[in-house]
Amino acid sequence: MSKIQSVRTTDVRFPTSLELDGSDAVNVDPDYSAAYVEITTDNGESGNGLVFTCGRGNEIITAAMDSYGELLVGRDTDELVNNLGDSSRRLIHDSQMRWLGPEKGVSHMAAGGLINALWDIRARREQKPLWLLLSEMPVEEIISAVDFTHIRNALTPEDAADILKKGQVGKEARIAELKEHGYPAYTTTPGWLGYSDEKLVRLSKEAVADGFGMIKLKVAGSIEDDRRRLSLAREAVGPDVRIAIDANQRWEEQEAIDWVNQLQDFNPYWIEEPTSTDDILAHAAIRKAVHPIKVVTGEAVHNRIIFKQMLQAGAIDIMQIDSTRVAGVNENIANLLLAARFETPVCPHAGGVGLCELVQHFSFFDYAAITGTMEDRVIEFVDHLHEHFTEPAVVSNGRYQAPKLPGVGARMLPESTSRWSYPDGAVWQELNAR
Repeated sequence: MSKIQSVRTTDVRFPTSLELDGSDAVNVDPDYSAAYVEITTDNGESGNGLVFTCGRGNEIITAAMDSYGELLVGRDTDELVNNLGDSSRRLIHDSQMRWLGPEKGVSHMAAGGLINALWDIRARREQKPLWLLLSEMPVEEIISAVDFTHIRNALTPEDAADILKKGQVGKEARIAELKEHGYPAYTTTPGWLGYSDEKLVRLSKEAVADGFGMIKLKVAGSIEDDRRRLSLAREAVGPDVRIAIDANQRWEEQEAIDWVNQLQDFNPYWIEEPTSTDDILAHAAIRKAVHPIKVVTGEAVHNRIIFKQMLQAGAIDIMQIDSTRVAGVNENIANLLLAARFETPVCPHAGGVGLCELVQHFSFFDYAAITGTMEDRVIEFVDHLHEHFTEPAVVSNGRYQAPKLPGVGARMLPESTSRWSYPDGAVWQELNAR
């Protein structure tokens, strides 16, 4: 019998603010970062997880993961990784730690980082990438991993079983298709708000040449800038490539309606995060007022309960999920099932450190074993920081290629975690010495 021996965290940061990579109307100078965790057992097994942040505060997430880790050290490994529903609930619903959320913010993300690391151990044991592990799991085990607390009025275990059983039909053929052809992607690489017009145009043209059928631009700095930039992007990509726009929660309700309607000329496909993620009713009002532009959100949605209400209120056309905002794999399974129940497409958020590597697994699983469709579904891709992972996300001709290595995709190269650790890594010592 093996036991959890240690839970070790590392504060890993990349100074992306120097080139304004990742910049938008709210996050003006992000340093893309990962609160990185490794769980090891006394028989030599290990699993990794991470939580993405924008720099300052990354140490808060690592401290929270250290606290949650105390709930795991010394426990039976088999008990944890063979019943990941109970393991998730052990962390999320800990009677003292849950006060810090409950089920939101730093505590929820930190718990999710550890839950993902436990799934990493399980996937490595079975020698499968996460998407394939989930796709081939028995329906009953998938359902046992989901916490139906506070979502049963929208999705019951019986509903979930029906969805998953339908997803079994033709599953093997879809798995083979994913392995051969991958999954559609879109790119935000051209669209950061801090980029010059020349860089925007160049990267937009490169995106089309690389096979992407949609690009995304950050907006909400000024309406004049947005109209100019959208005009340039539309000219660069032509009329048939979709352009999505993203306000990162910058606007009030009426402001969002007025602003987006002034951009209708450029035929934006969706408006992402037009207002506060917590304001469900405002999203619903905006959706009605800016039609046919779609309203999407999700990268900052706290949990499955908020997603449930957004779907019930008709507040979104498309659900975005994030691999590290909610409580790990378990809660994202719940989110995918909720979306399927409401016949709402899922287009995951990605781009930050490790987010492309992690979130791709959910779309692959969704196609293989839940919805069986890729219609109007794409995964975000941003081409930076992948070189720090043992299996970098691969996009070819505008499509994510299926991950092959066992695990959830979170394992970073030791030299990267050492060199970019904050504040003592070689890169940060060099920057601070200037």
